[in-house]
Amino acid sequence: MEKDILTRFGVSMPEELVKQFDLYLTEQGYTNRSEAIRDLVRRVLLEPGGLQADRPVAGTIVMVYDHHISDLPLTLIELQHDYHHQIISTMHVHLNHHQCLEILVVRGLHAQLRELKQRIQVLKGVHYAELSVTFLEQNDDTADHKHSHSHRPSSGRKP
Repeated sequence: MEKDILTRFGVSMPEELVKQFDLYLTEQGYTNRSEAIRDLVRRVLLEPGGLQADRPVAGTIVMVYDHHISDLPLTLIELQHDYHHQIISTMHVHLNHHQCLEILVVRGLHAQLRELKQRIQVLKGVHYAELSVTFLEQNDDTADHKHSHSHRPSSGRKP
């Protein structure tokens, strides 16, 4: 795997802000400022409007809905079938007698996943729907999800 080329640049800020930032680094467990700044920049770029529509991403759509609303569960299943290429996995949890929490693990173009979340959130009986994504590096492996690493823990022995 190719390693990213790092670029150094200087950042100037008031001393008091640096002290607060260093306290934040300690509280969050960062070992240096560069790691924290990289994470903060990534977070800002993932905010709405920060990602290009045609950018490959992976993430989750979390929804809470009332399963007693007529045809809502069936409508959600049909919608998920419409996006079967983007949905990797689902988890369904019964919160109480009426409410269900469902988590969709998704991968695809940011615009497609935003569209799916929007189609879910406007359905009658859906109380909450949120899309959370991260960058997905597009390479030969991610196109068809072919990869050489194992999903099983290593035993430490060679075959």
